Amino acid sequence: MSLFDALNQQADRNGRDSAAMIGRMLQSVREHLGMEVAYVSEFVGDDSVYRVVDAPGLEALIKPGDRRSLDDVYCRHILAGRLPEIIPDTSRLPLAAAMPITRAVPIGSHASVPLRMEDGSVFGMFCCLSPHANDTLNDRDLQVMRAFADLAAQQVGRDRAERNGWAEKRARIERIITEGGLETFFQPIFDFSRARPAGFECLARFSAEPRRSPDKWFNEAAEAGLGKELELAAIRVALATARSLPDDVYVTINASADALLSPDLETTLGSFDANRLVLELTEHAAVPAYDVLLNRLASLRRDGVKLAIDDAGAGYAGLQHIVQLKPDLIKLDMTLTRNVDTDQARRALASALIFYARETGCQIVAEGIETEAELFTLKTLGVHRGQGYLLGRPTPLADTIALLDRALAA
Repeated sequence: MSLFDALNQQADRNGRDSAAMIGRMLQSVREHLGMEVAYVSEFVGDDSVYRVVDAPGLEALIKPGDRRSLDDVYCRHILAGRLPEIIPDTSRLPLAAAMPITRAVPIGSHASVPLRMEDGSVFGMFCCLSPHANDTLNDRDLQVMRAFADLAAQQVGRDRAERNGWAEKRARIERIITEGGLETFFQPIFDFSRARPAGFECLARFSAEPRRSPDKWFNEAAEAGLGKELELAAIRVALATARSLPDDVYVTINASADALLSPDLETTLGSFDANRLVLELTEHAAVPAYDVLLNRLASLRRDGVKLAIDDAGAGYAGLQHIVQLKPDLIKLDMTLTRNVDTDQARRALASALIFYARETGCQIVAEGIETEAELFTLKTLGVHRGQGYLLGRPTPLADTIALLDRALAA
């Protein structure tokens, strides 16, 4: 895909489209020079391709995407010095007058300067033309052309860098999805009454370079348009690994609304025992249409899959996810469990969600438990399950199985 093919999809820092910005530059220069046509071209092989065009009323003559052979236009002659960058009257220059395009368009006056990138390469031309000769064109007009061409070249350079960065991100994510680089760690969810794990949350970990936290990988995947695909790949790896866990523990996997609505979800879940599977929908994730999501979840829940609302109390959606989706589990976010033993406001909010869960028949799981005091307070409030560094950190499969063996022995 050409750089300019993507311009209309990539807004600049001020929220304005790059192609539209360059179009306004062309319009300003065209009106300043009193010409009818202005365009930015890109050199593609032996062709000059018109990328951005400002030619009101002359769309039949020239439009974005049109191309001409570089042998037929002025560009190479201007770059080689055989034609000047500004031509008030083409009939006075034998080379210009002899070129078929001069009569065919026709071109009476012409102004064109190269778009030079930082590395010195020429991207294309910043050009204005008119069917009429214009003896008023002068060096000052040429300086105006060059100033605007420099601005356009800077914008093209920024977009090229963004486009290359986007392509690199996409290639990185595609390699992880197709070649590997994902593994699963398991964090125990303890049943307080049995003092042993009742389940495990599956957490994606990345071994690919660059080394960084999972959230940065998923954010980059979303920027590259592969967020859902990376989620589904992480789910596949998690469930394949989780098959080695005992049948009496459940596993939870994180999924966005987009992943849950994907037509590939059933294939991704495969033959994993639905009765041991909990899908966690984070409260931070936007839900575009609750009725559509509810229909998808109804089918999964009939098979035995349970639904959890993750990060309850932390996201922008408030209680909407919980009320709309009627989950089987509500996971208290660590912002509520942290210092719940000393913070009355956190304790009140946690108590409200615990009361809601009791009234609606769902289960509370407290996340982020780090101290004995927090654990004691949560138990006192009526929480029966929880997870956090106090109870167990995320670990690879071998360590997870060893943890279960120790819990059984105890």
